[in-house]
Amino acid sequence: MADLSNQVCQSLGCGKPAKLQCPTCLKLKIDGSYFCSQECFKQNWAVHKSVHKANVPNHDPFPNFSYTGDLKAVYPLSPMRKVPDHIPKPDYSVTSIPVSEEKARGDAIKVLSPEEIQGMRECCKIAREVLDIGAAAVRPGITTDEIDRIIHEATIERGAYPSPLNYYRFPKSVCTSVNEVICHGIPDQRPLKEGDIVNLDVTCYYKGFHGDLNETYLVGKVDEKGQKLVQTARECLEKAIAMVKPGVRYRDFGKVIEEHAKKNGFSVVRTFCGHGINQLFHCAPNVPHYANNKAVGILKPGHVFTIEPMICEGTWRDQLWPDNWTAVTADGKRSAQFEHTMLVTETGVEILT
Repeated sequence: MADLSNQVCQSLGCGKPAKLQCPTCLKLKIDGSYFCSQECFKQNWAVHKSVHKANVPNHDPFPNFSYTGDLKAVYPLSPMRKVPDHIPKPDYSVTSIPVSEEKARGDAIKVLSPEEIQGMRECCKIAREVLDIGAAAVRPGITTDEIDRIIHEATIERGAYPSPLNYYRFPKSVCTSVNEVICHGIPDQRPLKEGDIVNLDVTCYYKGFHGDLNETYLVGKVDEKGQKLVQTARECLEKAIAMVKPGVRYRDFGKVIEEHAKKNGFSVVRTFCGHGINQLFHCAPNVPHYANNKAVGILKPGHVFTIEPMICEGTWRDQLWPDNWTAVTADGKRSAQFEHTMLVTETGVEILT
């Protein structure tokens, strides 16, 4: 392995300074594959070697993986986009590890001060603007990577940092989840097709706060069941938001969401949930979207959190792609999602996004 300039180790969860580079990457002229030691390189080889195959244009990096539906990854990914030095960044922007978030695990649900609430309002307003700009680009023929570029540039134009970028090594500035992808889809070179549905999940970091929202969009003309799925997902979120006020239990949203989904013939994902959000991207409380969950906590004025139900045509069970991010339905059927960040007020709710 060649000895090159100081970088951060690519091995998941490491983050140490790294000088060693993969020899195959050097031959293929692939930048950024640095490791701190031979041991980290060997431990990461099973995942890392896909980068070599992915350097071929329009290539499936996981040819031996059993995809659950028609969708496949289309590589190579474009290089990680840059954020100007003058824009304040979260603590994970370089190392990929959100240290402050990990330290806060197990903490009580935070009650935000009036000043912090105003910070959240400003940040969420930017996130709303950025999502709308990304949504305006959705059309047959555009790649999700191009949507990522549009959203990235809209974010930095507003002096904000795209929160997903390098969060636990997520390589892009937005999550783009197409058809059977439940969440955390990585923008790539696949063009959107007539009849697809696509979720854009935007989070912006501005003046020390994160604002998070997502919506699912129809690409051209979508069949009636797809339209119903998307509409039901939107209604599930609306029905949950209508419950938000002091004294409600966080576990109670799931019952209303699942009842509405089942009534329309759909299921609710259990693996992923809503979450607290403030100076931290994800924190207490957890907000499950299914009935009979065991979520802890009662809503109080000053709490800020997300509700983001993921509604599926078939099974709610999920499967993870080898990229360790893309979550898809186990049966390959479609999934739709909507999300808002909201503030609990003295009398009810203020939707910040």
